[in-house]
Amino acid sequence: MATSPSVPLEHETQIFLDLFHQDGLVICARGLGIDRLLLRFLRLYCVPTGLVLVLNTSPAEEEFFIDQLRTCNVAHLPQRITNEIPSNSRYEVYMQGGVIFATSRILVVDFLTGRIPSDLITGILVYKAHRIIESCQEAFILRLYRQKNKEGFIKAFSDNAVSFSTGFCHVERVMRNLFVRKLYLWPRFHVAVHSFLEQHKPEVVELHVNMTPAMRAIQSSILDILNACLKELKHCNPALEVEDLSLENAIGKSFDKTIRHYLDPLWHQLGAKTKSLVQDLKILRTLLQYLTQYDCVTFLNLLESLRASEKAFGQNSGWLFLDSSTSMFLNARGRVYRLLDNKENKKRKASGKPDVEEEKGQRKELILESNPKWEGLREVLKEIETENADSEALGGPGRTLICAGDDRTCAQLKESIVVGAEAFLMRLYHKTFGKDKEASEAFLKDQKVAEFPGRDAGGPWPKRARKKPSKPKGGGRRKRELTLTQMVGKGGPDPGEERDSCEEVSSGQESGGEAGPGDFPLDLPSESCYGVLKEPLTVIHPLSGCSDPYALTRVLHEVEPRYVVLYDAELTFVRQLEIYKASRPGTPLRVYFLIYGGSTEEQRYLTTLRKEKEAFEKLIREKASMVIPEEREGRDETNLDLVRDATPASASTDTRKAGGQDQKSVQHSVVVDMREFRSELPSLIHRRGIDIDPMTLEVGDYILTPDICVERKSISDLIGSLNNGRLYGQCVSMCRYYKRPVLLIEFDPSKSFSLTPRASLHQEISSNDVTSKLVLLTLHFPRLRLLWCPSPYATAELFEELKQNRLQPDPSAAAAVTADSESLPESDRYNPGPQDFLLKMPGVNAKNCQAIMNRVKSLAELIALSQDKLAELLGNASGARQLYEFVHLPYTEAVSQGKTRR
Repeated sequence: MATSPSVPLEHETQIFLDLFHQDGLVICARGLGIDRLLLRFLRLYCVPTGLVLVLNTSPAEEEFFIDQLRTCNVAHLPQRITNEIPSNSRYEVYMQGGVIFATSRILVVDFLTGRIPSDLITGILVYKAHRIIESCQEAFILRLYRQKNKEGFIKAFSDNAVSFSTGFCHVERVMRNLFVRKLYLWPRFHVAVHSFLEQHKPEVVELHVNMTPAMRAIQSSILDILNACLKELKHCNPALEVEDLSLENAIGKSFDKTIRHYLDPLWHQLGAKTKSLVQDLKILRTLLQYLTQYDCVTFLNLLESLRASEKAFGQNSGWLFLDSSTSMFLNARGRVYRLLDNKENKKRKASGKPDVEEEKGQRKELILESNPKWEGLREVLKEIETENADSEALGGPGRTLICAGDDRTCAQLKESIVVGAEAFLMRLYHKTFGKDKEASEAFLKDQKVAEFPGRDAGGPWPKRARKKPSKPKGGGRRKRELTLTQMVGKGGPDPGEERDSCEEVSSGQESGGEAGPGDFPLDLPSESCYGVLKEPLTVIHPLSGCSDPYALTRVLHEVEPRYVVLYDAELTFVRQLEIYKASRPGTPLRVYFLIYGGSTEEQRYLTTLRKEKEAFEKLIREKASMVIPEEREGRDETNLDLVRDATPASASTDTRKAGGQDQKSVQHSVVVDMREFRSELPSLIHRRGIDIDPMTLEVGDYILTPDICVERKSISDLIGSLNNGRLYGQCVSMCRYYKRPVLLIEFDPSKSFSLTPRASLHQEISSNDVTSKLVLLTLHFPRLRLLWCPSPYATAELFEELKQNRLQPDPSAAAAVTADSESLPESDRYNPGPQDFLLKMPGVNAKNCQAIMNRVKSLAELIALSQDKLAELLGNASGARQLYEFVHLPYTEAVSQGKTRR
């Protein structure tokens, strides 16, 4: 079944016309359909008479857009240029016209080599424009394009207003990099958007689910601990007294990115306590997510893992010993089981520190508190089932789409609906904490009585709730145990493993021989769908975590549900549902919104709304006061951003050269390895007026002159290549083929310009120390020079200085140099093996090595020389004696004279 193209909406048409008539940057609210807008432009330009490039799209997004255009019966579909297309064939692809999706690295190289017909390009569409910073590859492409093409258009799209609210004049800097003058803002509260969507709004049923007392107590405890950790973090680091590090922001999704932004520049200077606090904040945020997202057994398992790993941590900030922590453990255990204690055990339980060994021998009465949202979801499905029974007026039963946070939640929801929450929790408890037959039998006996109060045994819902799904492939496979680091780092076990465990639960349930809901194939454009019921179709799909970012959009348009149940709140999809309903006027849509009242989940959703609203208000104020020069679009030669000259205005003229007359200038060039175009350095070099020749180099990354070869290393790459020995081989090749080999160590500009912390400096050489390894490297390669650069900007400036008054490199000669090349410079015409051996001998160094090789034909001839001849050859009597004794002195005599080193 093909996805039918949606009807264009009023505000979308207005945005399209505004941007079509005048280039600019469009910033829409999340979920308002920035992809629909780009799709309209793609449909417009999918003709062979023009050539339009699309920047900043991922392969999954490109696939989605091509599928949508194919559905709309577009004859000339966009083409994708990847590294699979040979470079000599790309010109023909460009000349075919239409829309082209290409990676940034390929486009940069093609612009520099003239492989792309720049003057024939109709325009460029830039997706996710909030990522365009001055030094990125996309900004480099736009600058190259505008330097060679003054007529084509540039249209940019973004739906992330919050990213423009950080930094000083961020939106103005982005517009400068995009070469656009107009800014179009379309928030959700825009008059045109608000009035149109109000006319076509779906029926919304908000269900504020009450958390259980134990869940509320646990949430309060976690927030108390979180607040204490934040206060301690600010106390240890007074520079972090910023409003971003508040409790409200700490429960948000982007808090990890925020705290990394503040701490990364000085991470190496921080003490162990601060680093431990940052890790604790991450763990506590994971606990908050587990509390509302998953079941009581999963939450307790994570907590018990923390307690069990306490000794393994060695040093923690102490939050496990707070009163709030004790309360949290008690309530978490109380949601799963109750110990049948004697008086002494009751006292120990009240203290919050039960003996684990004794606890194992005690009898437990299982409670297995069900997730309140599961009950809310079952009530919603009952209501939908009742309405579908009397739905003849609407044309038959309506389909249902249930949306939950991630894959693991979806798997749990499916099993709780299919086999019942109690049976699912029982099997999960057994898998997690082992068998406990007495407690299990007592629990199931109690639950049989109270399972469906007020309903007779023949009712449709209990019958449906016990349907047996298909047995999964490989269902007998045991789920591997996860470490605490994996649980916290990944936000839980792998979803596929969770699905296996859930399906094992369902496979063990008997169900009177009925066909299970998992037995029907789901012919849907997503691998993450969970089928619950075939007629009417009821499916569960995750809101995030899919490999295809448009998987949920595809499923929404394919299923065309009458009922949508939002198990988790997600702003983008809520807006997407509004657009979906407005584009299908007359089609009924009811949205059930399940949310925990007074929870961090609700606060997180409201904070996201507030931040986007504040970001748009700030952008509106900035737009009102923004001063944009007329030459911003770069359609003439007056735009200074397109000028490739780094000569400062204060530079003085040399009057000794015939009265200061202009000298004939030489255009500088640098040969750059193709792999280096993933970094921002080539863009900055080009900005300084230096031409770039892209070549595939085996030796070095940048060839500045015929003699200077540079190998660029970031800090992480430097450490990795020192550890695996790759850097040694690279230095051997550079020293062999170039007179001035250079190792460039480039730092991240957002981090400190320091290789190792001061506390980690050692007085002695250590095999594990990076500084020690660099010292050994320079000792082994005396001609190797190290360049330390705090940022790519400093590197580009340094390269320009190194090239002053020197010859330009030959690209073909640089590409011909390989690790086993035979075309050597005159000075390096000797066999490298004996040459390296010679340098290792006592008395021989880089200064006299060349003289020895010029006058002695072989090592055999060198060994036969007398000490006087050696002194004459080396020009140093001491060195000659060392070399002569090394060759001629017997080992026994050397030992007796103490001339050996152990």
